[in-house]
Amino acid sequence: MSQVSSEQAGRAVPDGTRAGPFGAPPRSGWTGWAIFAGIVLFLVGVFQASAGLVALFNDDVYLVSTDRLAVTFDYTTWGWIHLILGSLVATAGIAIFKGQVWGRAVGVVLAGLSAFANLMFITAFPLWSILIIAMDVLVIYALCIHGGELAD
Repeated sequence: MSQVSSEQAGRAVPDGTRAGPFGAPPRSGWTGWAIFAGIVLFLVGVFQASAGLVALFNDDVYLVSTDRLAVTFDYTTWGWIHLILGSLVATAGIAIFKGQVWGRAVGVVLAGLSAFANLMFITAFPLWSILIIAMDVLVIYALCIHGGELAD
């Protein structure tokens, strides 16, 4: 495989912009937001799945009884909700990181569902839920505004 010199990598293309390596279109500085969204979405999925496992195996960790939650499911049901949603969210994060267009759309929807599920679960695990909601909002912003950067 041949090396591309810095002169070849930065040559001008017909529209006046600079070409990237191997003639690829240049990435903007905002590509980092899309990569950030993929990584954070994967991590949020892992964290949410771990919260689901805690609810399934050791529900004594939570602060309130299930009758004081916004939606009064028992912790086993909440555990399955968090585990399944977390697995889907982590999968969407991987798809986003790979630049899949469907991953961005699914990622926005799943981040919204994750934020809503954690809002309903906030009385049981307040700090954790608030952190997950904040990360979900950042992911939604990054995917809606800068998600198309990775597709190039």
